[in-house]
Amino acid sequence: MRILNLVKIAFKAIVLNKMRTLLTMLGIIIGVASVIAMLAIGEGSKESIRTTISSMGSNMINIRPGEDTRGGVRQEASAMETLTLDDYYAIKEQADLLTYTTPMVNGSGQVINGSNNWPSTIYGVNPEYLNIKVLDLQSGSMFTDAEVKSASKVVLLGQTVVDNVFPDGTDPVGATIRFGNIPFKVIGVLSEKGENTFGQDQDDVVIAPYTTVQKRILAIDYLNQIMASAASEEQAPDAVTQVTEILRTQHKLADNEDDDFNVRSMEELISTFSSTSEMLTVLLVAVAGISLLIGGIGIMNIMYVSVKERTKEIGLRMAVGGKGSDILMQFLIEAILISVTGGVLGVALGLGATVFIENFLNWPTSVALYSIVVSFAVCAVTGIFFGWYPARKAASLDPITALRYE
Repeated sequence: MRILNLVKIAFKAIVLNKMRTLLTMLGIIIGVASVIAMLAIGEGSKESIRTTISSMGSNMINIRPGEDTRGGVRQEASAMETLTLDDYYAIKEQADLLTYTTPMVNGSGQVINGSNNWPSTIYGVNPEYLNIKVLDLQSGSMFTDAEVKSASKVVLLGQTVVDNVFPDGTDPVGATIRFGNIPFKVIGVLSEKGENTFGQDQDDVVIAPYTTVQKRILAIDYLNQIMASAASEEQAPDAVTQVTEILRTQHKLADNEDDDFNVRSMEELISTFSSTSEMLTVLLVAVAGISLLIGGIGIMNIMYVSVKERTKEIGLRMAVGGKGSDILMQFLIEAILISVTGGVLGVALGLGATVFIENFLNWPTSVALYSIVVSFAVCAVTGIFFGWYPARKAASLDPITALRYE
């Protein structure tokens, strides 16, 4: 018998039992839809993480003091004084894989404007900080290198600080505020950025020259951190290696000595978050895949019922010359048709579910083509795997016994 005839026979058998076939497909439909939706959520989460972290500066490299033991007491990195301006100058002069570099010191305190005040953090940096952090100015201007050298008392404010110390909507540019007891002139306001991946408000900041914060607020001569930006995201790992070598030489560390500093790129952070997201996605897909397994078992059961109901038909076909291979193909094609049709409906339901999730639940989603291809492949394999044994049983029936079956 030709394949086309077998397909027609299988299709007719499916149409004659619409409700039973639909119920059989249900496991496949739900399984495929779940796999597509879960993978879309996983991919959307990874893209969202990468976008959010990239908005903080995808090429950004952080250099911080390392932990150490002094007098038998383990010191936190924040208490260490191993980073100096000499380190910053060495990195700036020798690291050719970096485009921007800034020293950083920071402290907490009250921002005061008249009777309004707000607790915030002041960051002491140089003008390259805006390029590293991918920050824009809403109004005003950034302080200059000359103002850094002279330790000028000028600041830029984040939008959260502006909203709380200038609640009447007054333009803060040109106004004088106090940070603690130190008066500062506001020369700019940063564009709003919102919360980052860690839930931290990126607009709750005060930015000033690092020399000003060092001398007038913190009274220190070391750095809390050095921030830099690699020439490109691809070069970030090499830039980390280069900075590490420069600082080991600068700190005169022997080969057997551990680093007294930490150098981290945003790529490591993206990789960590992405791997966590991937693990959760695999778990969700595994759970969704159980529906495909259940759907496959449903196909096997319904094919057994179909073989049972059509035993006489099978005997008649064999009696008029039908081969066992023809009977095998007939029932196998029927199982595959049920599985693939369920897959098509499952894809449609899965795509609809991702649209619903993104628009109504506000979860980031991204449908990957491979998720649809894999789902279809799994459907075909499910149809063949779970349909083969019932089809094989039908093909092995004895024609005379089948014709006598009641």
